[in-house]
Amino acid sequence: MINQQMSRFDWAMLVALSILWGGSFFFVEVAIEVIPPLTLVWLRVTLAALALWAFMLLRGTAIAKNWELWAAFAMMGLLNNMLPFVLIAWGQQTVSSGLASILNATTPLFTVIVAGFFLKDEQFTKAKLMGVLCGLMGIVLLIGMDVLHGIGANIIAQLAVLCAAISYAFAGVFGRRFQAMGVEPVMVALGQLVMSALFLLPMAFYFDNPLVLVTPDYPVWLSIIALALFSTALAYILYFRLLATAGATNLLLVTFLIPVSAIALGTIFLGETLGLTDFAAMALIALGMAIIDGRLFEKE
Repeated sequence: MINQQMSRFDWAMLVALSILWGGSFFFVEVAIEVIPPLTLVWLRVTLAALALWAFMLLRGTAIAKNWELWAAFAMMGLLNNMLPFVLIAWGQQTVSSGLASILNATTPLFTVIVAGFFLKDEQFTKAKLMGVLCGLMGIVLLIGMDVLHGIGANIIAQLAVLCAAISYAFAGVFGRRFQAMGVEPVMVALGQLVMSALFLLPMAFYFDNPLVLVTPDYPVWLSIIALALFSTALAYILYFRLLATAGATNLLLVTFLIPVSAIALGTIFLGETLGLTDFAAMALIALGMAIIDGRLFEKE
C-alpha cells in the first residue's frame, strides 16, 4: 500500500522533479533544431544509462541479472521513455516548449483513470472524476475547437504530446510492480534506460542516419548532456523513489508543476509568450489537479 498523503520530503522531491522535467522541454527545444527526434531521444537515454551505470559501479551496487526483471524493464522503457520521448520530441518541432509542457500536464488526468482500473489502493472517486472533467475542458480549450472540424499539422503535433501523457499514465501504473519485486529505484531507472537505448539504436540509424548529420555546436551538446544527466538520470531516480512511496496518481501530479518551470525557461531564454487562452486553459487544468489531489474537497 502507498501513502495517500505525501510527506514534506515527498513534496520536496516532487518539486525537484518538476524542475528537472520542466527543464527538459527547454533542452529539447534547443537541441531539436539540429538533431532529429529519434537520434535526440537515443542520445538522451544512452548518456543517462551510462551515467547511472557508472554511478552504480562506483557505489558497488550489483546489476540485476534476472531476465524476467529485464523484460519488465523493457516494457517500462517503452511506456516511460521510447513512446513519450519520441512523441514529445517530434511534437516540439512545431509546438512551443511552454505549450508542450501544458499538454504534458494532463498526465495525472489519464493516470486517475488508468490507476482506477488497475490499482486497488488508487481507486476512482467522484472527486477525481470532477478533476478529470475539469482538466479535459482545459485540454479542449488549449488545443482549440478546430480539432473537431479537421486535423491540421499543428493539431497532430499537439495530439502527439497528448499521447505521450497517456503513455506516462500507463507507465506510472505499470511501474508500481517494482516495489513489490524489491528493486531499488536507481536499478529500475537504469534498467528502463538501457532497454530504451537498445531498442532506439536501430530505429535512429534507419530513420535519421545520424552519421551524416552536421556536427552540433557546443550549446546543443550542453543541452543534450543536461537533458541526459539531470532531466533523465537524476529525474528517474526521484521518479521511482516517489512512485514506491506516494503512488502513481500523486507522483504524476508533478506534471501540474512542470509548466511553471518550463514556461519560465521558455520565456527567459527563448522569448516565447502565451496568450490569454493558454493561461485560461492552464488554470482549468490546475483546478483539475487540485481537485484530484484533494486540495479543494475532502477525498472519499
